[in-house]
Amino acid sequence: MPEFDLRPLSLGEILDRTFTLYRKNFLLFFGIALIPQVLTLPVSLAVLYLQPTRVPGANPFALFTNPTVLLGYLALFIVGAIAYIFCQGASTIGVSEIYRGRKFTIGNALGKIRERFLSLLALVTLNILAILGCTLLLVIPGIYMTCRLAVSVPTAVIEDKGPRASFSRSFRLTKGFAGPAFMIYVVYAVIGSIVGLVFDLPFTVMIATAAGDPGMLRVWTALMQVSAQIGGALALPILLIGISVFYYDLRVRKEAFDIQLMMNPELNPPSSSGAASIA
Repeated sequence: MPEFDLRPLSLGEILDRTFTLYRKNFLLFFGIALIPQVLTLPVSLAVLYLQPTRVPGANPFALFTNPTVLLGYLALFIVGAIAYIFCQGASTIGVSEIYRGRKFTIGNALGKIRERFLSLLALVTLNILAILGCTLLLVIPGIYMTCRLAVSVPTAVIEDKGPRASFSRSFRLTKGFAGPAFMIYVVYAVIGSIVGLVFDLPFTVMIATAAGDPGMLRVWTALMQVSAQIGGALALPILLIGISVFYYDLRVRKEAFDIQLMMNPELNPPSSSGAASIA
């Protein structure tokens, strides 16, 4: 029997359900959130050790003239984007399975995302280009675009849609609901900042004490990055689960998805723009 009912939720209820899902399935969602941290940490540490030792008073932007460092940051961005696809996709499948009263494993969820990886990569690339394009105009349009595209990955995963269809469908689902999406991002940003501060503060103190020792400075900075990755993995599920819960809430509100699922519990019923199923 499904533990959670499908019904229209207020913003507070979306957040409450997000925290409840995370608390009751902590190891699964934390394990999924560790994926981008584990994959990006070696690249991040490599970039750290490729950087020249900073001299007090030197231009802090001088390191960006180093081609090796620039390539390192590019690799970090690419690896991070790929890891995020698996992370968001697997979390979406996890929430979907819990909603249906089924058990799921991290390996099973990742396997389903691997089958759709190229399509999801194209979608995430399309999203990034759209958000960057709006951000170049002004910051606020970029934030608005981020909110309107919030459920594009859940749409692609749950409804098995292509990049363009998922992009446009996210726009349709979030019409009139950019505000709740924005608040989910804000809550995640606040909690992530607090967790990051807690995990970074001890190492920040040690870095300050090692300012005159370049070797120890690198060591403490590396340890701080490891700590920051763990803290990031603890906070990230709040966003990943929250977006998935928000996606289902939109479908319940706009398409009576709860009634469709009640009539056909084994399949993901046809949405208003086409058929879809969960394999």
